[in-house]
Amino acid sequence: MSVRMAPPLPLIVLLMIHGVSSADWGVSYSPSHICALKDSTVIMRCSYTYPTGHQIIKVFWTKDSIRGEEHPDLSKDPEYSQRLQYLGDKQQNCTVRLSHVTLKDSREYYFRFITNITGGKWTGYPGVTLTVTDLQVESPERVTEGDSVRLTCKSSCTLTDRAIFIWSRNSQPLTERRDGNNELLLQSVRREDAGRYSCAVHGHTHTSPDVYLNVTYPPRSVSVSISPSGVIVEGDSVTLSCSSDSNPPSLNFSWFKGGTIVGSGRIYSISNIRSDDSGEYKCKSTNEHGEKYSDAVTLNVLYPPRNVSVLMSGSGVIVEGDSVTLNCSSDSNPPALNFSWFKENETSAVGSGQSFSALQSGRFYCQAHNQHGSQRSEAVTVTVKGHPVIIYISIGVVCGAAVIIMMLIWGSRWMKKRNITQETQMVPHHDRRQACGIELNEPVYENLSASRLGSDDYKPDLNSPVYENVPANKKRPYRFGHT
Repeated sequence: MSVRMAPPLPLIVLLMIHGVSSADWGVSYSPSHICALKDSTVIMRCSYTYPTGHQIIKVFWTKDSIRGEEHPDLSKDPEYSQRLQYLGDKQQNCTVRLSHVTLKDSREYYFRFITNITGGKWTGYPGVTLTVTDLQVESPERVTEGDSVRLTCKSSCTLTDRAIFIWSRNSQPLTERRDGNNELLLQSVRREDAGRYSCAVHGHTHTSPDVYLNVTYPPRSVSVSISPSGVIVEGDSVTLSCSSDSNPPSLNFSWFKGGTIVGSGRIYSISNIRSDDSGEYKCKSTNEHGEKYSDAVTLNVLYPPRNVSVLMSGSGVIVEGDSVTLNCSSDSNPPALNFSWFKENETSAVGSGQSFSALQSGRFYCQAHNQHGSQRSEAVTVTVKGHPVIIYISIGVVCGAAVIIMMLIWGSRWMKKRNITQETQMVPHHDRRQACGIELNEPVYENLSASRLGSDDYKPDLNSPVYENVPANKKRPYRFGHT
């Protein structure tokens, strides 16, 4: 664009004197408005004309001047001297380059030249308007998982050069995403899309400040941890903790044992734990977008044996030579594998194992053991009786002896009293003679006391009056089974 400006009146007079018109003076800028990105380099292209016969002695770029003072030369201004480079000449080209522009550089700039002719000074009004802009990401403050979201890279003016925008999340390029426009569209946003977003223009170092995209979602990855994590023994204190991934963070937690709710809060504590507390536990995490249950964890409470008891087959009465089996049972965790058997009032064990065969009479009990302790059962009674065959044989022997005695008694009636000694020594126990059919009221027994008649070890007194008619040579002790 060519800009013409009327010269001062003295110069007009001078031009008229020398036959020069104001049309011979001028400065042209292309473009006259520049929108540049912060930290970029700007080239302000310029050309100028002046009358024939004038020789350029000084050219420079300037900015707004103070009234009454000479226009400042930006090449000598500390704010510009290191960044400004004149690319033109002293003939027609007045292009300049300004690097590392800042927001403070936004203003109007002019080219000014001076010739060797008195009053030959010219400033190109209006100048070049430079607007320096930064980048800002515009996005919604919060989106919900599954929604679509649009992010916009904004600047305060439309960049003069065609811009190719680059997007980054958490300082990592989004697969070198480059878009001809300044928008980033995220369809069906996921929680992984949350993060710090920034934009930049390809070929430029300036990057926008980060903007955090907050993606909200219901609880996920809900889990339960148990402390202590090792063996839990009855009487210990146990803490269950619920954790979840959610946005916003879950503040509402519920605890379940099986299908029954047992508590609330992120922490569930059990002090002085009992075996009844064993089971499967899970927690439910809830926020404004939904809820989710954790997987169940098993709480296994170990405890020593209890409720130890002995199960005996039958009544516990056995025949001599046989045995009765006793079984020991208990409630413990882990199950008891070590069992000891004791006879009451004895300190040494009489057996081991879950089953025990008792061969003798007595009161027996078992003691169950696991690594957490032991407990004994109540005692059970075992009774051993004699074998029936032995009893029958004994009765037969007695009855046989009684029959022999009876025969001797009947045979002795004709022997009169001299055989009384022999007959009385054959007398067995009272109840056994009756079982064999012997009559105790016979005259031969009339002087014998009942107590003596009932004695198995009866020995007759040969000096008793009952034997007074027995000859002395016939009075001799009688032994059962001998004559």
